[in-house]
Amino acid sequence: MERSIEAMSAIPGRMYEAWNRGDVPGFFADFAEDALFAELEGTIYRGRAEMIAAHQVLFDTVIKGSQLVRSEIGFARLVGPDTGVVNSRVGMLMPGETEPPATRFSMQLYVMAWQEGRWVVVALENARILSMESMAALESLAAGGRQSPAAG
Repeated sequence: MERSIEAMSAIPGRMYEAWNRGDVPGFFADFAEDALFAELEGTIYRGRAEMIAAHQVLFDTVIKGSQLVRSEIGFARLVGPDTGVVNSRVGMLMPGETEPPATRFSMQLYVMAWQEGRWVVVALENARILSMESMAALESLAAGGRQSPAAG
């Protein structure tokens, strides 16, 4: 494998292809054994084995048959000789859907390291992409219907 931004940027695409096959070990194949993963609801997974075990349960139940679509690389950059970052965005379709709703797009920030002749993910943060209107609606729901200052 080459030590290029393009090679590093190919990792999210391989992950999305594995997701679409329902292949949890394949989804995490480019992760270091001791990688960290901060999930969108706040869970932090430590180590590839923990990530695979937790996500297999999800793939077998609540996200079974889901597909990742409309992926794009936002940016990719080398920040040192053996370190890089990649930002990726993607939408999620549930079975029977043809277009993901606006609330089901997320972005990921990957921290990559060059190890043993290849790029690996050493840390990943997954975050939901929400509009200001969506955030205000969520804040209003959380406040029991009272309008939040951000919504005013």
